[in-house]
Amino acid sequence: MSILGKRVLILGTLVSIVLLFMGGPCTAAGLSDKHIQKFLDRYMDKMVLTDEDKAIFGTPDFVFDSDKMGDMSGFDPAKWENPEGDTIKIGVVWPHSGPGALNGDLGWACMTFPAYDINRRGGILVDGKKKKIALYKVDTMSKPDRCRTAVEKAILKDKVVALIGTSGSNMMQIINSMADKHKVISINVGALAPVLMDAENFTRYAFQPEATTEMIGRGMAYYLGKIRKKEKKFYIICQDYSFGHGMAEGFKTGLKEYYPEAELVGEDYHKLFETDFAPYLTKVKASGAEAIWTGDWLPDGGNLLKQARAMGLNIPICNLFVDEPNSLTSMGIEGTKNLINIKHSDLGGGPAFITANYTKYYKAWNDNWKKWTDASAPYNTPLFKHPAGTLGQWQQGLYWFLNVVERAGSTDPEKIIPIWEGDTFHSVTGRMYKMRACDHRAIQGFRIAEFVPPEEQKVSFNIPPYCWFDKCCNAGPTYDVPAFAVLPGIDPKSERCKGKNPRGE
Repeated sequence: MSILGKRVLILGTLVSIVLLFMGGPCTAAGLSDKHIQKFLDRYMDKMVLTDEDKAIFGTPDFVFDSDKMGDMSGFDPAKWENPEGDTIKIGVVWPHSGPGALNGDLGWACMTFPAYDINRRGGILVDGKKKKIALYKVDTMSKPDRCRTAVEKAILKDKVVALIGTSGSNMMQIINSMADKHKVISINVGALAPVLMDAENFTRYAFQPEATTEMIGRGMAYYLGKIRKKEKKFYIICQDYSFGHGMAEGFKTGLKEYYPEAELVGEDYHKLFETDFAPYLTKVKASGAEAIWTGDWLPDGGNLLKQARAMGLNIPICNLFVDEPNSLTSMGIEGTKNLINIKHSDLGGGPAFITANYTKYYKAWNDNWKKWTDASAPYNTPLFKHPAGTLGQWQQGLYWFLNVVERAGSTDPEKIIPIWEGDTFHSVTGRMYKMRACDHRAIQGFRIAEFVPPEEQKVSFNIPPYCWFDKCCNAGPTYDVPAFAVLPGIDPKSERCKGKNPRGE
């Protein structure tokens, strides 16, 4: 058994012992949080990182400490107001209107949370003065021309010193190029295409805390071949554009790398916003596939799941985005079984709340979510219930940047860049990130979660109410894909990365 396998087994045993004392799903019965926390804390420092990953990350430059957070009791993204006076201005670049507006809602919620926190702390000391954070919506409307115009306006008129986004790699490429043109920092927390930071598109002013499609696909293949070792016949169904093809290629590369005995029995690519998946699913049935890999996001991912289950195709669906709770709730518990989800904010290999640090952060968000009314729509829906997964990734990306600004003591990009290059961040969940200096791509690992009914979710949701959601399946047993197994690829044409290994050394 591998070192990772032994750690997963040991931790699973420990968690099982703890759970003997816990109550059922969505109840507050059982052993006290304090007792559980003390029990878990004894072991997690030995379980979180493999020896190989410890060698990559070393001592972190920034450790997120929730004890330093401001008073978050009044946080509501729908009620955000920019502070007055001299501020650090940041452009939040997403589709805030049009067909992709829900992505903008997600982005806005995730950016206002750290900004609200920093402002409640009194701001950041830059250029000898404490400054608070002001956020400006930069609406791409999911249109390239609109994106370019809106970004330039934010830089020249609103005087933003940084841009953060976005959904759509084509949009992120425009943001990066505009940031390079006007010498402001661009932070990519939402786009996954590897080409964004290749030799042709690289700019010193752009940083990518986000992972890539290649890393995500390889991460799922690593889990299937090195940890799960069950299904051997796979079928790919992805959207027919760069993102979908990238997710497929990453998965295929990973199968060759980590699961050579597996067989790819078919692959199909469909148009965006497909409504009829029957032709593809009929081919899946005929192929004898034992699992599906999809990069589909909503509404496609939800429709794929619904139609697969309606056709009696109950094989596992391995995915990145088929975890949206509003969609899953509509499917119920039976319809959402056999989902295997990959994420890069959370930790795997045991319970989510392994430290008081993350528990406090989680409650700072979730306690407010419980108070949001119809006036806070759409943030009062189940989609925004947990600051985990995609939401956690986006939030922590801004926190990382703001900490770099604080250490630089300036919003001057020329002072920020050398600090962020090679920087290591220990996030609130315990997940580690390292910004590879030569191409500004973040090294990181992944969590794989097998979705199970509410009463089984307490193995990961180890605080009251002991389940993520009570009307659908969600994360139960989880597994960690180490960073060393999914190091981001290096473009051989990159002069900056010439002679560097995948660790950037």
